[in-house]
Amino acid sequence: MPALDIVVLASGRGGNHAAILDAIDAGRCDARVVGIVSDKADAGALVQGQNRDIPTRVVPLARGGDRDAWNVALADAVAELAPQVVVLAGFMRILGAPLLERFPGKLVNVHPSLLPAFPGHDAPVQAVAAGVRISGCTVHVVDQGVDTGPILAQAAVPVLPSDDAASLHLRIQRAEHLLLPTVIHWIATGRVSLAPPTLHDAPSPEGCFVTPRFDVPA
Repeated sequence: MPALDIVVLASGRGGNHAAILDAIDAGRCDARVVGIVSDKADAGALVQGQNRDIPTRVVPLARGGDRDAWNVALADAVAELAPQVVVLAGFMRILGAPLLERFPGKLVNVHPSLLPAFPGHDAPVQAVAAGVRISGCTVHVVDQGVDTGPILAQAAVPVLPSDDAASLHLRIQRAEHLLLPTVIHWIATGRVSLAPPTLHDAPSPEGCFVTPRFDVPA
């Protein structure tokens, strides 16, 4: 089976994108990054891609800009790279209909909480404020809502009494760097189907547990 062609959407330093590349290099993720798209010209993931001759695209959205036009431009940029799956790895924009309609059920996001708890921005802040003792990360399929799509897998981390949002977020990011490439590998090898989301006897990676929100085939 050929490697899964993915496009990565990223806005920040590129930690999750780097984790995907490391897992690919190590043979733990049967995927190929065919492009990186960002809304930020200085995103770290773009530099990582340029260093590896991976095609990159920047689709900026200025404050007060035309969001409808931006959504169309984003969908065009991703479609031009012809991915099989689109991976949101720290992409800080809510996706509009154009991209969702071009890649229905083929967009995967990692979120820094155990959804459905603490959706949206500042999830570690929400977790610390709520006083929970367990948090973590979730890989899920993107739908029209905000972090409401079908859950594929989750990894739990403790929330320590000494934690603030920053220290908790660092711990969650370490879990993300393990879980996201693993789920991509499951998709690539057929252990996870995205349409409809189905888990096929996927073993848990070290330090992670799987909590499917759908029927697991016998």
